[in-house]
Amino acid sequence: MTHSMTGFARSSVTTGNVTITAELRSVNNRFLDLHIRCPESLRQFEYGWRKKISGRVHRGKLELQIKLDDTAALGLADIDPEALTGLMRQLDQIAKTVPDSIAPDRLSLLSVPGVLSSPPADEHLLEQCADRALDEALSSLTQTRREEGEKMATAILSRVAAMGELLEILKRNLPALKDQQHQRLHDRLAQIGVEPDAKRLEEELVYSAQKADVDEELDRLEAHLEAITKSLKGSAPCGRRLDFLMQELNREANTLSSKSTSLSTTETAVEFKVLIEQMREQIQNIE
Repeated sequence: MTHSMTGFARSSVTTGNVTITAELRSVNNRFLDLHIRCPESLRQFEYGWRKKISGRVHRGKLELQIKLDDTAALGLADIDPEALTGLMRQLDQIAKTVPDSIAPDRLSLLSVPGVLSSPPADEHLLEQCADRALDEALSSLTQTRREEGEKMATAILSRVAAMGELLEILKRNLPALKDQQHQRLHDRLAQIGVEPDAKRLEEELVYSAQKADVDEELDRLEAHLEAITKSLKGSAPCGRRLDFLMQELNREANTLSSKSTSLSTTETAVEFKVLIEQMREQIQNIE
């Protein structure tokens, strides 16, 4: 199944007073490049997240952002009397030293670290909540990448089919093109009024035929097209293999163009290059 390397997914899971949101963004990249942003209180779970993601995503620059919302837990927080008393002593000292200073209001006092003490978070619960959010986001991202990949595979296969048709036409026309090449040589000799040596003419015809022979190139082009189709319809990630096949296709198209002895063959080689470039643009985003 062909997958794209671009996608976005978000999932939120709420357990008790805690909500964890997982956001995944991915774009194309030669290898898997994973970046994770999360609160420090959840950093200990990063290794497990990386292992889980790499088991389902093989290529692409992927960013995971984990957000933790536990503001509702503030309603369960208690005031630490000792911390508050110490803070008030410090404020009194400031007021004596700087009489014109403005005293903070009560809400500002609550925001001072240490004044409010919340019950310790359940790490196991946080891990379960984060894992569930990540699993749901990964499933959504995989579905998005698969749908986009299927569209790209369809576009590539249509170009493969077009190249296959041009290839069959060229193969059928090769005998006639070879005859035309031989006839042009005879016509040129006739124009200059030269009666060639039969053996020398035969050697020249053989040499010209070998120089213009493209049977191997056409066979390799056909084999590469079959490999592309097989890769796109397989279940394994195929982006890197398709990159390589595009290079091989382009090499054979260039050789075909350099050996061309007719306008039709040159035009076919140019059309091959256009189709190859169109496929290459799609393949740059395939996992």
